[in-house]
Amino acid sequence: MSEPAPSSSSTREHPGPQGRGGLDRYFSISQRGSTVGREVRGGFATFFTMAYIVVLNPLIIGTAADVDGTVLGVPAVAAATALVAGVMTLLMGVVGKYPFAIAAGLGLNAFVAFSVASQMTWAEAMGLVVIEGIVITVLVLTGFRTAVFRAVPAQLKTAIGVGIGLFIALIGFVDSGFVRTPAGGGTPLELGVGGSLTGWPTVTFVVGLLLTLVLMARKVKGAILIGIISATVFAVVVEAVTGTGPRTAADGATNPSGWSLVVPTLPEQLVGTPDLSLLGAFDLLGGFARVGVVAAVLVVFTLVLADFFDTVGTVTGVGAEAGLLDEDKQLPGVQRVLLVDSVAAAAGGLSSTSSNTTFVESAAGVGEGARTGLASVVTGVLFLLAVFFTPLVEVVPFEAASPALVVVGFLMATQVRSLDWSDVSLAVPAFLTIVVMPFTYSISNGIGAGLVSYALLMAVTGRARKVHPLLWLLAALFVVYFAIAPIESLLNVR
Repeated sequence: MSEPAPSSSSTREHPGPQGRGGLDRYFSISQRGSTVGREVRGGFATFFTMAYIVVLNPLIIGTAADVDGTVLGVPAVAAATALVAGVMTLLMGVVGKYPFAIAAGLGLNAFVAFSVASQMTWAEAMGLVVIEGIVITVLVLTGFRTAVFRAVPAQLKTAIGVGIGLFIALIGFVDSGFVRTPAGGGTPLELGVGGSLTGWPTVTFVVGLLLTLVLMARKVKGAILIGIISATVFAVVVEAVTGTGPRTAADGATNPSGWSLVVPTLPEQLVGTPDLSLLGAFDLLGGFARVGVVAAVLVVFTLVLADFFDTVGTVTGVGAEAGLLDEDKQLPGVQRVLLVDSVAAAAGGLSSTSSNTTFVESAAGVGEGARTGLASVVTGVLFLLAVFFTPLVEVVPFEAASPALVVVGFLMATQVRSLDWSDVSLAVPAFLTIVVMPFTYSISNGIGAGLVSYALLMAVTGRARKVHPLLWLLAALFVVYFAIAPIESLLNVR
């Protein structure tokens, strides 16, 4: 176990200017009370706690069919996921200079896969993701994103993180088959099949989840990745012995106890040349022609809002844990961080990996003592190395990767302890933000419910002046967002 990280305000390890090397000066390592050793360990810790995205994102993006029935494929998405995560995390380290790592955003990728690609081709869907990244980049360069970052009340920032955590956990339970929609109706969801947990795939999920939780309780670094690998080995052995097969066979026959997406079998090779064919495979304006201007703008609007506020919560939470916030609870130099995060969103569309964003798992590196961008450089290099090991992702079934979603959901939901429940005008918006996300399967719906209710309740309790003007604007935009269907009908927009 590493030694405790000093406070960012500590000066005992700060050498004078003459004693600092170029690396130390560039990343302000000593100034923030860290050491090169801590930064390296922090970079490894962050990688091992979020490397599951190289496995999980391909299972979400690479297996869903678009409107034409085209599937991107797991190997190509895996290679692109690792490549973009590596490049953008390196950029965050060198430019942002904070220990934040970037990869394809969970929740955002599910929205793109299941809500957007079902209406258009993958190239058209990724074109809208590129536009989202461009819009957010412009908002950063004009100072608007930073202004909103500072304007959102801490209560709502926290609630957004908690809501995303519950949403991610629900995705994990559903995708693993642990929770399903009843075949015969009745309740909206049920446990397993007919209220019972049946089949080896479900056993794999439970084993993976329990193992990951045990490793976390024992404070083992890389618990999530170890859990995925162990559950995958278990799944391969189980499939070799039992021959369970897929939940839906090629001939259309169904087996409720089968594997949901990927049948775990060993690949022919472990290391290979990465398939980077998805780089640049996007159609910037095709989505507008396919579904219409209004519908396409609505998709971009949803992506912008979801990515916008996901980053706000993550940067604030991890920055606070690292002791990097100033006396006003703001992150110095946040403009650089938001700029890299915005460029990463566009890079996700350019590579067909979905919008990339700052990961809350960066807190793992902070826990190891990381305080600077050097840790992100280490994490980025490890992601680039992972590009050449992507054939391994063909082995991993959803049931082995889904425990990671549940665990990450738990980590994000722990922020609920800092919410103020004594003031209804603050508590109700936080509550709506938290519950609407998983209940409607939408990050943006939860954010909108929170902002609109916050503005309303502050107004009716005589505290309208405490609401930042930008939040009034955002609340109004969300009102339009929620009313878009009747507005379209009223305007006869098709």
